[in-house]
Amino acid sequence: MRVIAADDSLLFREGLVRLLGEQGFEVVAQAENTDDLLRRVGGLRPDVVVVDLRMPPTYTDEGLCAAERIGERYPGIGVVVLSQYVESAYTVRLLARGPDRRGYLLKDRVGDLEVFAEAIRRVGAGGSVIDPEVVAALVGGRRVGGPLDELSARELEILGLMAEGRSNAGICRQLVLSQRTIESHSRTIFRKLELDAAGDDNRRVLAVLTYLRSG
Repeated sequence: MRVIAADDSLLFREGLVRLLGEQGFEVVAQAENTDDLLRRVGGLRPDVVVVDLRMPPTYTDEGLCAAERIGERYPGIGVVVLSQYVESAYTVRLLARGPDRRGYLLKDRVGDLEVFAEAIRRVGAGGSVIDPEVVAALVGGRRVGGPLDELSARELEILGLMAEGRSNAGICRQLVLSQRTIESHSRTIFRKLELDAAGDDNRRVLAVLTYLRSG
C-alpha cells in the first residue's frame, strides 16, 4: 500500500516514515505543508495520506482542509488525520460527506504499531477509523436529552464500535456476540434514531454521525 506522510515536524515525520516502512507500507513521498501535500497527491495518487491536523501557516485545521480537498478531487484516496487532542467537531467534519476512506487518530496511537498499521490498511481498503479515545470522550460528554437517550447501554456500546469503524464481524469479535445478535441490535438502533428510510449502509453512516454530533 502506497502512503504519503505529511507533518511539519521533521523529527515526527521521519519517525512516522520509518514506522510505516517497518509495517510494510511504501512511503512514496513526504510533505511539510499542505500545499506540498496536495501537489504530491495529484502527481503520485497514493492509496492513503497520513496528515497532521495542525499544519502551517496557522496550525489550526490545515490538515483537515487538505483532507476535504483530497476527498473532493480524489475520492479513491484514503486520508488518516492525526491529532494531539480529542476534538469531536473536527471528527464530524472529517466524516460529514461519509466515512469511507477516512480516519481520525490521536498521535499517541502511532506508538501502537499493529493498531496503527491496521487502521491505515482499513482506511486504504475503503473503511473508516475513529480513535477509541475520541469515541470514549463522546460517550462521557453525551448531552442529556439528545437523540441517543432512547438507546440501551448495549446499543450505545455497539454504536460506539460502529463509530470506531468496526464492521459487524469486528463488533461480534469484540463483544463475543453472534452476527444475528449484532444485526438485531443494529436494526433497533436505526429504528430508535428514526433512520428507517435509508439503505443499511447509509443508515450506518447516519447513525455514526448522529452519535458523533451528540457529544
